[in-house]
Amino acid sequence: MRFGLSALFLLCMLLSADATEIANGQTALISLPAGSEARLFYEGKEIPLLRHPADPAKQIALIPVGYRTAPGEKALHRLTPEGDTLLPLRIVDGGYPSETLQVQPSKVKPDPEQQKRVSREYSEAMKIYGNFTPKRYWSAPFAMPMQSNVTSNFGTARLFNGSLKSFHSGTDFRATTGTPVDAVNDGVVVLAKERYYAGNSVLIDHGEGLYSCYYHLSRIDVKVGEQVIKGEQVGLSGSTGRVTGPHLHFAVMLQGIQVDPMQLLSTLNALFDAPKPEHASSR
Repeated sequence: MRFGLSALFLLCMLLSADATEIANGQTALISLPAGSEARLFYEGKEIPLLRHPADPAKQIALIPVGYRTAPGEKALHRLTPEGDTLLPLRIVDGGYPSETLQVQPSKVKPDPEQQKRVSREYSEAMKIYGNFTPKRYWSAPFAMPMQSNVTSNFGTARLFNGSLKSFHSGTDFRATTGTPVDAVNDGVVVLAKERYYAGNSVLIDHGEGLYSCYYHLSRIDVKVGEQVIKGEQVGLSGSTGRVTGPHLHFAVMLQGIQVDPMQLLSTLNALFDAPKPEHASSR
């Protein structure tokens, strides 16, 4: 069976009215009829087709667009028994702001031993993120890890100590040391340890390639392998790792790609016709 474009291709949470546009660092959502024989490929990688969390008549596909993806036309291929259909996807510049930060010099230029540690921790994390758990642990809308002001949004270009260029890979919440940090949805803890840059860290596998990350904690309250439920406390906020002060850095990884956590969770919650995750205005 062949489906028309209007029935097949629905992109949600985009930056413009043009349904083929999305910003770098964000996630596109595609809706297909359940039982479709289509296979989707983006940039040579097959995109998993997932059951819709609230509508059994539909399937969904999530396409994470990396932050460093250059603006321009990208190819999204839909393969069916009838052939290959090219669905153009236009990546636009997210227009992210920039900021300059001062941190401990060792957190900008680690010595050789520290760099070995950084490399080990990076490899460990990427191995985790590359694991696609076929089971979906969550079945309800996502919550926020805490109710607080957002002090730094995803994608902000950063200059550390006037030399190291990077970008903000998550969302920062204002929090004094010791503020409870909660799991945003059901899942399994896959990492709970102190790391060089992220400090005390918790990673939760929510299934189907989606992971949530909680960094700079002053205390970790969960263990690897532990199943957690939405709203369960996973730790306390703090100022461990590379920081300028106490806060919570919250991030998500989807299919091994770091994307805007607030946009992705809002996109998923919209599938339930639920309100966007509540949080105070950023400033």
